Amino acid sequence: MITQEKAEDALGRMNETRDLLLGEIRKGIIGQDKVITELLITLLARGHCLLTGIPGLGKTLLVKTISKCLSLDFKRIQFTPDLMPADVVGSEVVDEDPSTGRKSFRFAPGPIFSNIVLADEINRTPPKTQAALLEAMEERQVTVSGQTRPLDAPFFVLATQNPIELEGTYPLPEAQLDRFLLNPVIQYLSEEDEIRMVGETTGVERLNPQPVLSGDDIEALQDLTRQLPVPETVVSYAVRLTSASRPDVEACDEWTRKRVRWGAGSRGAQALILAAKARALLDGRPNASGEDVKFLAKSALRHRILPSFFAESEGLGSDDIIAHLLETVTA
Repeated sequence: MITQEKAEDALGRMNETRDLLLGEIRKGIIGQDKVITELLITLLARGHCLLTGIPGLGKTLLVKTISKCLSLDFKRIQFTPDLMPADVVGSEVVDEDPSTGRKSFRFAPGPIFSNIVLADEINRTPPKTQAALLEAMEERQVTVSGQTRPLDAPFFVLATQNPIELEGTYPLPEAQLDRFLLNPVIQYLSEEDEIRMVGETTGVERLNPQPVLSGDDIEALQDLTRQLPVPETVVSYAVRLTSASRPDVEACDEWTRKRVRWGAGSRGAQALILAAKARALLDGRPNASGEDVKFLAKSALRHRILPSFFAESEGLGSDDIIAHLLETVTA
Protein backbone atom coordinates (compact mmCIF):
# COMPACT_ATOMS: atom_id res chain seq x y z
CA MET A 1 0.00 0.00 0.00
CA ILE A 2 1.40 3.38 -1.00
CA THR A 3 1.23 5.93 1.82
CA GLN A 4 -0.47 9.32 1.42
CA GLU A 5 2.90 11.06 1.69
CA LYS A 6 4.41 8.92 -1.06
CA ALA A 7 1.34 9.42 -3.24
CA GLU A 8 1.55 13.21 -2.94
CA ASP A 9 5.28 13.09 -3.67
CA ALA A 10 4.71 10.91 -6.76
CA LEU A 11 2.00 13.24 -8.08
CA GLY A 12 4.30 16.20 -7.52
CA ARG A 13 7.06 14.60 -9.59
CA MET A 14 4.78 13.20 -12.30
CA ASN A 15 4.85 16.27 -14.55
CA GLU A 16 8.65 16.27 -14.59
CA THR A 17 8.76 12.52 -15.26
CA ARG A 18 6.17 12.81 -18.04
CA ASP A 19 8.03 15.64 -19.76
CA LEU A 20 11.32 13.73 -19.54
CA LEU A 21 9.70 10.58 -20.92
CA LEU A 22 7.99 12.41 -23.78
CA GLY A 23 11.25 14.17 -24.59
CA GLU A 24 13.02 10.84 -25.01
CA ILE A 25 10.17 9.33 -27.05
CA ARG A 26 10.22 12.32 -29.41
CA LYS A 27 13.84 11.60 -30.24
CA GLY A 28 12.49 8.72 -32.31
CA ILE A 29 8.91 9.78 -33.08
CA ILE A 30 7.55 12.97 -34.62
CA GLY A 31 3.90 13.86 -34.04
CA GLN A 32 1.31 11.26 -32.93
CA ASP A 33 1.02 12.92 -29.50
CA LYS A 34 -2.44 11.47 -28.74
CA VAL A 35 -1.36 7.93 -29.60
CA ILE A 36 1.79 8.26 -27.46
CA THR A 37 -0.32 9.50 -24.55
CA GLU A 38 -2.72 6.58 -24.90
CA LEU A 39 0.14 4.06 -24.95
CA LEU A 40 1.53 5.53 -21.73
CA ILE A 41 -1.96 5.53 -20.18
CA THR A 42 -2.28 1.82 -20.99
CA LEU A 43 1.07 1.11 -19.35
CA LEU A 44 0.13 3.00 -16.16
CA ALA A 45 -3.25 1.24 -16.04
CA ARG A 46 -1.51 -2.17 -16.21
CA GLY A 47 -3.35 -2.95 -19.44
CA HIS A 48 -2.52 -3.98 -22.99
CA CYS A 49 -2.77 -1.87 -26.13
CA LEU A 50 -3.88 -2.67 -29.70
CA LEU A 51 -2.53 -0.10 -32.15
CA THR A 52 -4.35 0.03 -35.50
CA GLY A 53 -3.14 1.67 -38.70
CA ILE A 54 -2.23 1.02 -42.31
CA PRO A 55 1.36 -0.05 -43.12
CA GLY A 56 4.02 2.65 -43.22
CA LEU A 57 2.79 4.94 -40.44
CA GLY A 58 5.44 3.95 -37.90
CA LYS A 59 3.44 1.66 -35.58
CA THR A 60 6.35 -0.69 -34.95
CA LEU A 61 8.85 2.17 -34.60
CA LEU A 62 6.60 3.84 -32.03
CA VAL A 63 6.39 0.72 -29.88
CA LYS A 64 10.14 0.06 -30.12
CA THR A 65 10.92 3.67 -29.22
CA ILE A 66 8.75 3.54 -26.10
CA SER A 67 10.38 0.27 -25.06
CA LYS A 68 13.81 1.93 -25.23
CA CYS A 69 12.62 4.57 -22.75
CA LEU A 70 11.81 1.90 -20.17
CA SER A 71 14.43 -0.26 -18.44
CA LEU A 72 12.59 -3.48 -19.22
CA ASP A 73 13.13 -6.66 -21.20
CA PHE A 74 11.69 -6.36 -24.69
CA LYS A 75 10.77 -9.04 -27.24
CA ARG A 76 9.21 -8.70 -30.67
CA ILE A 77 7.01 -11.38 -32.25
CA GLN A 78 6.40 -10.99 -35.97
CA PHE A 79 3.01 -12.60 -36.53
CA THR A 80 2.83 -14.47 -39.83
CA PRO A 81 0.34 -16.98 -41.31
CA ASP A 82 2.59 -19.93 -40.37
CA LEU A 83 3.28 -18.88 -36.76
CA MET A 84 2.30 -21.58 -34.24
CA PRO A 85 1.17 -21.14 -30.59
CA ALA A 86 4.38 -22.81 -29.37
CA ASP A 87 6.35 -20.09 -31.20
CA VAL A 88 4.70 -17.58 -28.86
CA VAL A 89 4.56 -19.27 -25.43
CA GLY A 90 7.35 -21.83 -25.76
CA SER A 91 7.43 -25.63 -25.65
CA GLU A 92 9.00 -28.69 -24.07
CA VAL A 93 12.17 -29.82 -25.82
CA VAL A 94 14.18 -33.02 -25.38
CA ASP A 95 17.71 -32.76 -24.02
CA GLU A 96 20.17 -35.65 -24.24
CA ASP A 97 23.12 -36.02 -21.88
CA PRO A 98 26.10 -36.80 -24.18
CA SER A 99 27.92 -38.78 -21.49
CA THR A 100 25.06 -41.06 -20.41
CA GLY A 101 22.68 -40.85 -23.34
CA ARG A 102 19.81 -40.15 -20.92
CA LYS A 103 17.06 -37.93 -22.24
CA SER A 104 15.02 -35.37 -20.33
CA PHE A 105 12.47 -32.68 -21.06
CA ARG A 106 13.28 -29.01 -20.67
CA PHE A 107 10.98 -26.04 -21.11
CA ALA A 108 12.21 -23.54 -23.71
CA PRO A 109 10.38 -20.26 -22.99
CA GLY A 110 8.93 -18.35 -25.92
CA PRO A 111 9.17 -14.60 -26.52
CA ILE A 112 6.04 -14.03 -24.41
CA PHE A 113 8.39 -14.29 -21.40
CA SER A 114 9.37 -10.64 -21.40
CA ASN A 115 8.26 -7.39 -19.76
CA ILE A 116 7.25 -5.71 -23.01
CA VAL A 117 6.01 -7.87 -25.89
CA LEU A 118 5.52 -6.34 -29.32
CA ALA A 119 2.97 -8.49 -31.15
CA ASP A 120 3.64 -7.08 -34.59
CA GLU A 121 0.84 -7.34 -37.18
CA ILE A 122 -1.12 -9.63 -34.88
CA ASN A 123 -3.99 -10.01 -37.34
CA ARG A 124 -1.77 -11.58 -40.01
CA THR A 125 -1.78 -14.90 -38.12
CA PRO A 126 -4.73 -17.32 -37.77
CA PRO A 127 -7.02 -17.14 -34.69
CA LYS A 128 -5.49 -20.26 -33.08
CA THR A 129 -2.15 -18.50 -32.69
CA GLN A 130 -3.77 -15.20 -31.75
CA ALA A 131 -5.52 -17.03 -28.92
CA ALA A 132 -2.15 -18.15 -27.52
CA LEU A 133 -1.88 -14.65 -26.07
CA LEU A 134 -5.23 -14.81 -24.23
CA GLU A 135 -4.13 -16.47 -20.99
CA ALA A 136 -0.91 -14.46 -20.87
CA MET A 137 -2.73 -11.14 -21.28
CA GLU A 138 -5.51 -11.87 -18.80
CA GLU A 139 -3.80 -14.03 -16.18
CA ARG A 140 -0.15 -12.95 -16.55
CA GLN A 141 0.79 -16.61 -16.89
CA VAL A 142 1.01 -19.37 -19.49
CA THR A 143 0.27 -23.10 -19.27
CA VAL A 144 2.37 -25.53 -21.30
CA SER A 145 2.16 -29.32 -20.95
CA GLY A 146 -0.12 -28.91 -17.94
CA GLN A 147 2.31 -26.72 -16.01
CA THR A 148 1.53 -23.09 -15.26
CA ARG A 149 4.38 -20.60 -15.43
CA PRO A 150 3.99 -17.00 -14.21
CA LEU A 151 5.20 -14.05 -16.25
CA ASP A 152 7.44 -11.41 -14.71
CA ALA A 153 5.91 -8.05 -13.79
CA PRO A 154 5.44 -5.58 -15.27
CA PHE A 155 4.00 -7.36 -18.30
CA PHE A 156 2.75 -5.27 -21.19
CA VAL A 157 1.54 -6.43 -24.63
CA LEU A 158 1.67 -3.83 -27.38
CA ALA A 159 0.05 -5.28 -30.46
CA THR A 160 -0.14 -3.68 -33.88
CA GLN A 161 -2.68 -4.57 -36.53
CA ASN A 162 -3.52 -3.52 -40.05
CA PRO A 163 -7.12 -2.60 -40.94
CA ILE A 164 -9.07 -5.81 -41.56
CA GLU A 165 -9.96 -4.70 -45.08
CA LEU A 166 -6.36 -5.33 -46.18
CA GLU A 167 -5.50 -8.59 -47.90
CA GLY A 168 -4.06 -11.37 -45.76
CA THR A 169 -5.58 -10.32 -42.43
CA TYR A 170 -7.64 -12.33 -39.93
CA PRO A 171 -10.10 -10.45 -37.69
CA LEU A 172 -9.22 -10.87 -34.01
CA PRO A 173 -11.76 -12.89 -31.96
CA GLU A 174 -14.03 -10.72 -29.80
CA ALA A 175 -12.71 -12.43 -26.66
CA GLN A 176 -9.18 -11.31 -27.47
CA LEU A 177 -10.18 -7.80 -28.53
CA ASP A 178 -11.80 -7.33 -25.14
CA ARG A 179 -8.46 -8.07 -23.43
CA PHE A 180 -6.99 -4.87 -24.84
CA LEU A 181 -7.56 -1.87 -22.60
CA LEU A 182 -7.27 0.67 -25.43
CA ASN A 183 -7.32 0.56 -29.22
CA PRO A 184 -5.69 3.75 -30.52
CA VAL A 185 -5.77 4.41 -34.27
CA ILE A 186 -2.62 5.90 -35.75
CA GLN A 187 -3.37 8.46 -38.45
CA TYR A 188 -1.34 10.16 -41.17
CA LEU A 189 0.92 12.94 -39.92
CA SER A 190 0.01 16.54 -40.55
CA GLU A 191 1.82 18.08 -43.51
CA GLU A 192 4.06 20.08 -41.18
CA ASP A 193 5.02 17.01 -39.10
CA GLU A 194 5.54 14.89 -42.21
CA ILE A 195 7.90 17.44 -43.74
CA ARG A 196 9.89 17.49 -40.48
CA MET A 197 9.86 13.68 -40.22
CA VAL A 198 11.07 13.13 -43.79
CA GLY A 199 13.79 15.74 -43.36
CA GLU A 200 15.09 14.32 -40.07
CA THR A 201 14.94 10.64 -41.02
CA THR A 202 16.80 11.09 -44.30
CA GLY A 203 19.68 13.06 -42.79
CA VAL A 204 22.31 12.23 -40.20
CA GLU A 205 21.64 9.54 -37.62
CA ARG A 206 19.26 10.68 -34.89
CA LEU A 207 19.85 10.43 -31.13
CA ASN A 208 18.81 7.19 -29.43
CA PRO A 209 16.15 7.45 -26.70
CA GLN A 210 17.47 6.78 -23.20
CA PRO A 211 15.72 4.85 -20.39
CA VAL A 212 13.66 7.00 -18.03
CA LEU A 213 11.67 4.55 -15.89
CA SER A 214 12.71 1.24 -14.34
CA GLY A 215 10.47 -1.74 -13.73
CA ASP A 216 10.10 -0.80 -10.05
CA ASP A 217 9.16 2.76 -11.04
CA ILE A 218 6.48 1.48 -13.39
CA GLU A 219 5.01 -0.94 -10.84
CA ALA A 220 4.86 1.85 -8.24
CA LEU A 221 3.05 4.12 -10.71
CA GLN A 222 0.67 1.29 -11.63
CA ASP A 223 -0.17 0.80 -7.94
CA LEU A 224 -0.70 4.54 -7.56
CA THR A 225 -3.01 4.56 -10.59
CA ARG A 226 -5.25 1.97 -8.94
CA GLN A 227 -5.43 4.05 -5.75
CA LEU A 228 -6.35 7.31 -7.47
CA PRO A 229 -9.88 8.31 -6.42
CA VAL A 230 -12.71 8.66 -8.93
CA PRO A 231 -15.92 10.54 -8.07
CA GLU A 232 -19.05 8.38 -8.12
CA THR A 233 -20.53 10.67 -10.78
CA VAL A 234 -17.63 9.85 -13.11
CA VAL A 235 -18.04 6.10 -12.55
CA SER A 236 -21.77 6.51 -13.23
CA TYR A 237 -21.02 8.36 -16.46
CA ALA A 238 -18.67 5.62 -17.67
CA VAL A 239 -21.24 2.92 -16.90
CA ARG A 240 -24.11 4.85 -18.54
CA LEU A 241 -22.00 5.55 -21.63
CA THR A 242 -21.12 1.88 -21.97
CA SER A 243 -24.64 0.67 -21.24
CA ALA A 244 -26.10 2.99 -23.88
CA SER A 245 -24.15 1.05 -26.55
CA ARG A 246 -26.09 -2.18 -25.85
CA PRO A 247 -29.09 -2.54 -28.17
CA ASP A 248 -31.01 -4.84 -25.81
CA VAL A 249 -31.13 -2.47 -22.80
CA GLU A 250 -33.55 0.34 -22.08
CA ALA A 251 -30.81 2.97 -21.94
CA CYS A 252 -30.04 2.44 -25.64
CA ASP A 253 -31.86 4.90 -27.90
CA GLU A 254 -33.49 3.97 -31.21
CA TRP A 255 -30.70 5.49 -33.35
CA THR A 256 -28.07 3.34 -31.62
CA ARG A 257 -30.26 0.23 -31.48
CA LYS A 258 -30.54 0.17 -35.27
CA ARG A 259 -26.80 0.64 -35.78
CA VAL A 260 -25.25 -1.65 -33.17
CA ARG A 261 -25.11 -5.41 -33.50
CA TRP A 262 -23.15 -5.96 -30.28
CA GLY A 263 -22.45 -3.38 -27.58
CA ALA A 264 -19.60 -2.98 -25.10
CA GLY A 265 -19.58 -5.23 -22.02
CA SER A 266 -18.63 -4.40 -18.44
CA ARG A 267 -14.93 -4.47 -19.34
CA GLY A 268 -15.61 -1.35 -21.41
CA ALA A 269 -16.66 0.63 -18.33
CA GLN A 270 -13.74 -0.77 -16.36
CA ALA A 271 -11.36 0.25 -19.15
CA LEU A 272 -12.79 3.77 -19.20
CA ILE A 273 -12.26 4.26 -15.46
CA LEU A 274 -8.79 2.68 -15.30
CA ALA A 275 -7.64 4.70 -18.31
CA ALA A 276 -9.18 7.88 -16.85
CA LYS A 277 -7.23 7.31 -13.63
CA ALA A 278 -4.01 6.79 -15.58
CA ARG A 279 -4.57 9.97 -17.63
CA ALA A 280 -5.11 11.95 -14.43
CA LEU A 281 -1.89 10.55 -12.96
CA LEU A 282 0.02 11.28 -16.16
CA ASP A 283 -1.15 14.90 -15.86
CA GLY A 284 -0.23 15.03 -12.17
CA ARG A 285 -3.87 15.42 -11.06
CA PRO A 286 -5.20 13.80 -7.84
CA ASN A 287 -8.42 12.38 -9.33
CA ALA A 288 -10.06 11.46 -12.62
CA SER A 289 -12.84 13.47 -14.26
CA GLY A 290 -15.61 13.14 -16.82
CA GLU A 291 -13.34 14.88 -19.35
CA ASP A 292 -10.87 12.00 -19.01
CA VAL A 293 -13.67 9.56 -19.84
CA LYS A 294 -14.68 11.59 -22.91
CA PHE A 295 -11.06 11.86 -24.10
CA LEU A 296 -10.61 8.08 -23.94
CA ALA A 297 -14.07 6.92 -25.01
CA LYS A 298 -13.23 6.03 -28.62
CA SER A 299 -10.00 4.20 -27.80
CA ALA A 300 -11.62 2.29 -24.94
CA LEU A 301 -14.83 1.32 -26.76
CA ARG A 302 -14.23 1.19 -30.53
CA HIS A 303 -13.00 -2.42 -30.44
CA ARG A 304 -15.83 -3.45 -28.12
CA ILE A 305 -18.73 -2.24 -30.30
CA LEU A 306 -19.77 -4.16 -33.40
CA PRO A 307 -21.75 -2.03 -35.90
CA SER A 308 -24.81 -3.58 -37.53
CA PHE A 309 -25.24 -4.21 -41.26
CA PHE A 310 -27.53 -1.17 -41.32
CA ALA A 311 -24.71 1.03 -39.96
CA GLU A 312 -22.27 -0.40 -42.49
CA SER A 313 -24.74 0.33 -45.30
CA GLU A 314 -24.69 3.96 -44.16
CA GLY A 315 -20.89 3.97 -44.09
CA LEU A 316 -20.84 4.32 -40.30
CA GLY A 317 -18.36 2.61 -37.98
CA SER A 318 -17.91 2.23 -34.23
CA ASP A 319 -16.29 5.69 -33.95
CA ASP A 320 -19.44 7.28 -35.36
CA ILE A 321 -21.58 5.37 -32.88
CA ILE A 322 -19.37 6.46 -29.96
CA ALA A 323 -19.54 10.07 -31.14
CA HIS A 324 -23.36 9.80 -31.01
CA LEU A 325 -23.20 8.33 -27.50
CA LEU A 326 -20.96 11.18 -26.33
CA GLU A 327 -23.51 13.66 -27.64
CA THR A 328 -26.56 12.00 -26.10
CA VAL A 329 -25.29 10.64 -22.73
CA THR A 330 -24.80 13.44 -20.22
CA ALA A 331 -21.74 13.45 -17.97
